[in-house]
Order: sequence, then C-alpha cells, then structure tokens
Amino acid sequence: MTLKRLKELRKLKGLTQNDMAQKLGYKGKSSYCMLENGQVRMTIDTAKKIADILGEDVKVIFFDQQVQVSQTKSTA
Repeated sequence: MTLKRLKELRKLKGLTQNDMAQKLGYKGKSSYCMLENGQVRMTIDTAKKIADILGEDVKVIFFDQQVQVSQTKSTA
C-alpha cells in the first residue's frame, strides 16, 4: 500500500489534513496526519471513508497500479 497518492489527491481536491480529520469525525488533525504518514494502521472502513471523501476508488488511492511480473522455472 502506498500513501503518497493519498496526500497528492487530498491536495488536488483542495483539502487540508484538518479538513480530512473533520470529515472523518476526528477531534483533531493529528490522528489523520498519523494515518496519512503511515504511523498508524488504516482499517478498511477508514480507507473506504477516505475514498468516498476524495471521490476516488480505494484501489486508485491506496494500491500501486504497477503489476509485478514473476516467473518460475519449470523442471520438466
């Protein structure tokens, strides 16, 4: 999971960390700041709420869009 995109989208939408904290029902911005900086684990429910606030899909915000290709050797 990557949080870089979260910060980018928040700023693109013109929202501050304080705005996000209020929309999520937090008392202050420090709890949201810790989420955005990866200092605390984010629940699926919180990720969904954030995606709704930002108007984006959870996958777009939190998961890297690159696909890793792996190969295995066959022993035939």
